This record gives sequence, C-alpha cells and structure tokens, in this order.
Amino acid sequence: MGWLGPLAVAILTLDLRLVGLGDPQRFAFDETYYAKDGWSLLNNGYIQTYLGDVDGNTGNEINDDILAGHVQGVWTGEPSLAVHPDVGKWLIALGEKAFGMDPFGWRFASAVAGALMVLVLCRLVRRLTGSTLLGCVAGALLMLDGLHFVLSRLALLDIFLALFIVCGVHCVIADRAWLRARLGRRAEQQPGVPLSGWGGRVLLRPWLLAGGVCWGLAIGTKWTALYPLAAFGVLCWIWSAGARRMLGVRWPLLKGAVADGVPAFLHLVVVAGLVYVATWGGWLANADQYEEHLSATQYRQYTGEGHCSDPDENGDRDYVPTDLDKSQRWPTADEPDAKGPAEAAQSLRSLWYYHQDVFTFHTHFLNCAEHFYESKPSSWLLINRPVGVAVTNDIPPGTDGCDAPADSECIRQVLLIPTPVLWWGGIVALLFSVVMWIGARDWRFGVAVVGVLSTWLPWLQYDDRPIFLFYAIAILPFTLIAITLSIGTLIGPSRLPSARRTAGVIVGGAFFILVLANFIWFWPIWTNQLLTQSGWQDRVFFARWI
Repeated sequence: MGWLGPLAVAILTLDLRLVGLGDPQRFAFDETYYAKDGWSLLNNGYIQTYLGDVDGNTGNEINDDILAGHVQGVWTGEPSLAVHPDVGKWLIALGEKAFGMDPFGWRFASAVAGALMVLVLCRLVRRLTGSTLLGCVAGALLMLDGLHFVLSRLALLDIFLALFIVCGVHCVIADRAWLRARLGRRAEQQPGVPLSGWGGRVLLRPWLLAGGVCWGLAIGTKWTALYPLAAFGVLCWIWSAGARRMLGVRWPLLKGAVADGVPAFLHLVVVAGLVYVATWGGWLANADQYEEHLSATQYRQYTGEGHCSDPDENGDRDYVPTDLDKSQRWPTADEPDAKGPAEAAQSLRSLWYYHQDVFTFHTHFLNCAEHFYESKPSSWLLINRPVGVAVTNDIPPGTDGCDAPADSECIRQVLLIPTPVLWWGGIVALLFSVVMWIGARDWRFGVAVVGVLSTWLPWLQYDDRPIFLFYAIAILPFTLIAITLSIGTLIGPSRLPSARRTAGVIVGGAFFILVLANFIWFWPIWTNQLLTQSGWQDRVFFARWI
C-alpha cells in the first residue's frame, strides 16, 4: 500500500491533466517561447531564432503558421539568446517528439511532470509521517490545486522546476534516515566510542548522490533552485550533526562540518554542478555559433548605466543603456578555434560569458518592464494577482453553445490561479509549523518552513521587475507538507478511538472536502470551458483577479 496508494493518486492526477490537454489550440502565454525552444532543440540541437513567416502570407505570424502545420524550415539558422537553461525545454521537446508540434504535444511533458510530482510528494510525506494515508492526502491536495493543475497543462518551465526541487528535498530527507541508521549500526559494532571521537565517517552517501543529480536538473531548469539547494544543504549538515550528537560526539556541529559537510558538498553541490554543465551539451556542441552571433550583444557591451524610456503607444517602457562599449566581445570570439581538450575548455569559457550576459539581462534590463499580470511576491500566499494565460471574450448568445441572456455574452478563459481554500488554509498551517518547529523542536515542520522560505523570500529582492504568481509553484509542496503535518498533529499518534482523534479527523476531512468543492467550482476557468458572464463573475471573487 505504501506504493499502490501514491501510484493511484498519481494516475488519477495524470488523467485529470490529460482531459482536453490540447485546448486552447494556441500558444498560451509564454508557451510561445518554450514550446518553440523545445522544437528547435529537438531539430537543431540548440535553440535558434524563428522566421517571421513561412507560408507566404505575411498577415499570419509564425505562431499561426506553426499551428497550421508548417513546422519545418521555420528557423533562421542563428542562435537565440535564451534566458533560462535547457532542461525544461528538452522535456517539452520529448512530448513534441512523441505527439508532434501541436498544443497536446508541447504540453504532454508538463502533465507527466505534474503527476510525478504528486507521486514524489506522497512518498515524501509518507516518509515524514510514517502514514501512507497522510502521504496520499498530501498528494491528493496537490492534485486539487489550481496552480499545479494549470501549470501541468502548459508548456512552461516552472512545473519541471518544482518537480526536481521536491525530488532533491526527498533525497536529502531520505539521506537523513539512511545516515542515522548507518552510524547507529557502526556504533553497535564498536561500543564505547569515546566522546571525543567522530562517531564514524561515511564518505559515500547514495541518497545525496541522487539528490545532487536532482538539484542539477532543477538548476538546469531555472537558476532559482540554487536557493533551496543552499538551504537544504545547511539542513543536511545540521541533521548530520544531530545524528552525531546522539552518539555522544562532542562538538558535533564543528566535527560534522568536516565529517559530513565535505562529503555532502561533494555529493550535492559538485555533482549538481557537473549535471548542470552537462545539460548545456547542445549549447557547447554549437558554441561556435554563439561566439559568432551573440558575443557582442548589448548585455555584453553594457557599462552599468541606463534609464527607462518614455512610454510607447501601449504604455510600455524599455531599459535603455546610457552607453555601450562597442569593443566588448567574448574573448573566445576572437580566439582561433582550439582542438581536442582545449576546444572543450574554450567552449566552457564561452558558456561562462553567455551566463554573464544572461545575468545582466535578468538584473538590469527588466527593471523598466511592466506587465498586466505581474504581482508582488509578498502577496503570493494571499493570491493577490493570478495570471490569465488565454481568454476568448465577447462570445454572443447562440454562438458556440452560449446560452447567455440576450443582453449578455459568454467567455472562455484559462486562469492561472491556485485553489483559494487550499492556499489560505496553508497560511495557518505554516504559522503552526513555525510554532511546532521552534517550540516542539519537531524537525519535520522545519522542512516545510525552510522549504517555503527558500523558495519564496529570494523573490522579494526582485519585486521591482515583472514577476508572476505562478513562480510560487515551488512554494506549494512545502505548504502542503505543513498542512498534512498539521492534520496529523490534530489527529494524534494513537490509533485508538479518542475525542482528539475524532476532532482531528473531522477538521482534516472537512478541510479536504472544502478543497475538493473549491476545485470543482473553479474547474471551468482552469480548462477553457464556456461560461456566461455571470457564471464567470461568480468565480472571479475579487476585481484584482480579472
């Protein structure tokens, strides 16, 4: 049952995500970047820019041409300056390889990633609580979240990021149990270890090795995975020191920094770094193209000063560098092509310069940008500003099945919005987790608190540029851990009938039913269903959600 239950929840999750996966039949929101990037990776080995037209009709954009079936010969042959790593795009490409360059094809990998994320969370919470039921509850709550649901049906990168982060955390937690068992067995074999000893050394830690691979894939999807990697790397050291303290080792934090910190760093950080570099294999194999076409962009020539332009006719402003040093190029662009190992080193240096340019783009060139759906990260848990990824307005009565009154209209929309009851209840659970972690010294609640803080607080330093609510998908698994641990605490550890157990089951069950009802109610605006204007307004609770 420890596997059958989670697998059943994951399969149900996949079924829900696959229903109408190809609808809407368009590039929704940032799919216009990632779906096409994945297709270029699949066909060219690296990301190329796209032509403006391929069917001879200049009235249609390239997106319309691709949707019409013109999916070959759509590239310029020049590399694109993609501002995120390639792992998520390669996964999107796998779906396109299996099902074609159409909405179902480019969204399929996201649906699979969403289902796998549910499976991993089920197993993770089961490991934390020892309860298969609570593990399945956590997975089912994730299945019923709207943000997770919609991201599992779009070709965006964030669902892959969240999956790999949860896998990495699971590996770190599994290592905690593995290391304690290993040290405990050594202590039994060598009784009477002096208090000044180390408590045993473990150089190879397989769970951390697997974790390093997961973290490398997470960073290879988006750089923001660096923050939770650092946070859980510190937790890994502290947990290891706690294990040595239990064996009577003096100065466990200091000794653990050597005995456990160094191996953990090699397993997590070094392995993650190697995996990350490997994910750029397509880029490295075509480094000469990047050196030729992208070694002298404005991001390389930027001298550190700039200003915001005046608003255009749409009210948009761009970041305008005050001065550009036109002589600035990648040093490798002017070097003769090397051979053998020297060529690999040259390509790696070019990749480093590319990273510098992308970092400049993220830290300076978005400061003047604005977006209708941008939101402050401080308001994410409150669901202040969801994202409309696709909408069809003004559908008149009698058209497309619209049965609205004669003086009204219908609407179809895909709204990237969490399940409100789940997220608002999660705030209470997180506050309870802080109390239990600090007051009751329950390390499991620390997983939830550290996970939320490391995936949320870093965004506060970037709140002067457009960022979006769906970035909070990485926060969600840790919020659900907090909710499930809180439910488990309410129920209590005893399986015998009691007033506490009855009250806990009632509270936890009522919360789950409310989440389920909320999910059913919001289903139409997550799945592009036809709604009358009044039916749509009944689901958009606040004006800021429009």
